Amino acid sequence: MSDSSPREADDLCKIGRALLSVSDKSGLIDLARALADHGVELLSTGGSAKQLRDAGLAVTEVSDHTGFPEMMDGRVKTLHPTVHGGILARRDLESHRQAMAEHGIGAIDLIAINLYPFEQTVAGGAGFDDCIENIDIGGPAMIRSAAKNHRFVTVLTDPADYGAVIEELAAHGGQVSGMLRRRLAAAAFARTGTYDAAISSWFAAQIVEPFPTRMALGAQRRQSLRYGENPHQRAAFYADGDARPGVATATQIQGKELSYNNINDTDAAFELAAEFDTPAVAIIKHANPCGVAIGETLADAYRRAHACDPVSAFGGIVAVNRTLDAETAKLITEIFTEVVIAPDAADDARAVFAAKKNLRLLLTGGMPDAGAPGQTFKSVAGGMLVQSRDAHQLSRDELTVATKRAPSDQEIEDLMFAFTVCKHVKSNAIIYVKNGATVGIGAGQMSRVDSARIAVSKSNDAAKEAGETASRTEGSVVASDAFFPFADGLIAAAEAGVTAVIQPGGSMRDDEVTAAADERNLAMVFTGVRHFRH
Repeated sequence: MSDSSPREADDLCKIGRALLSVSDKSGLIDLARALADHGVELLSTGGSAKQLRDAGLAVTEVSDHTGFPEMMDGRVKTLHPTVHGGILARRDLESHRQAMAEHGIGAIDLIAINLYPFEQTVAGGAGFDDCIENIDIGGPAMIRSAAKNHRFVTVLTDPADYGAVIEELAAHGGQVSGMLRRRLAAAAFARTGTYDAAISSWFAAQIVEPFPTRMALGAQRRQSLRYGENPHQRAAFYADGDARPGVATATQIQGKELSYNNINDTDAAFELAAEFDTPAVAIIKHANPCGVAIGETLADAYRRAHACDPVSAFGGIVAVNRTLDAETAKLITEIFTEVVIAPDAADDARAVFAAKKNLRLLLTGGMPDAGAPGQTFKSVAGGMLVQSRDAHQLSRDELTVATKRAPSDQEIEDLMFAFTVCKHVKSNAIIYVKNGATVGIGAGQMSRVDSARIAVSKSNDAAKEAGETASRTEGSVVASDAFFPFADGLIAAAEAGVTAVIQPGGSMRDDEVTAAADERNLAMVFTGVRHFRH
């Protein structure tokens, strides 16, 4: 039995015996050597034991420690009273110490375990049976046992924490402090919790149950943030393990640390850019687009997107759906830009950005599938709203012509572009588009007619600033994320010079709105799909 006497929670605990069984072998030898240097007996299993022996360290196999062989293809090896009794025993209770002595159970004072790679197995597209076999049973049981008994046991689930234990062993003569043990116990329960969440989410997907009675969510902190939306709010950024390309999976090539608002806006920009097959640029400010365009090249698309609202684009987020080239990079750096996100960037484009040290450049390695299923989450007081992601992608077949005049082919292309942009604009959303570029965006207003008028006003301001005499909305098309409840919103758009309208339809006043469109010789199509975004 190792030398472990009763101690209070804040006391140092001597490590006499340690069990090391890890799938991730990084840092294992350094930890084991530090333990061995303090006279700690090492227990291990399988590959971990072999690596320890190869490093010249004395190690006892768990099967030799328990006197019970590993069986059932490794499913049963640590599920034994000698192991769990050694971890769970309270050293301050005489009855526990007597039970240990009676049954020959030696105390285990430290465990280092990381679990079977279930999440990685799923992410790699493995079949059902392979995923099942990568569900760890003994590991979580030991981790939870050690975390529960952290008053006497040190539990390690992440190689990143090995260094802290090694430092304390050196500083305290082979002992670990109560404060560190509690911190590691909290991390251990978080690890088993996220592991179980990944399994339950995967299982729910296998049985096609997107909204199970109990929903477990798991995520890993990727970054501690300086603050949240405002400086008085604390914040952190977590990744949920989804491999879908985006801000959570991106590599930051350069620039200052991302802020809470940077991350939120960058996600919005990249999801919008991902909607289009042709070269596309989305410029976002405060989670709303201030310019979106497609073009023959990224440079062309950027010029046209920026022209929509150059005032708002200052200090914005730029997302593109192609590898960034030097020409586009030079255009972006002509004004102050917070973040640029792209699937990749050419070397000469990176060189352009390198001259702007504070600009954050994020590369994702690919584009997300805008039509892929998924879920979104929103916290409310005492609960959480969960819904399927708005992955609807409009096709021409869904359009129903409501007016006497049908839209031309060019109008249809612009209408579909405008309605796609609507998905990514806060309601009430009104989008004016001409030749594959936004020329006016009205977002987040309580009245749809106000959104229509604000969009025109901002469009006129941008035209005036550019020295243009003609209205940009003249000859444009307009999209509304929801139906026009009255004809006034459509009339406001008609007064701005639009030639065609796209909206979901479904209002009790559709006939009135359609009549107003016919009176003005507008073409109008219904989609039957609403794109509210709150």
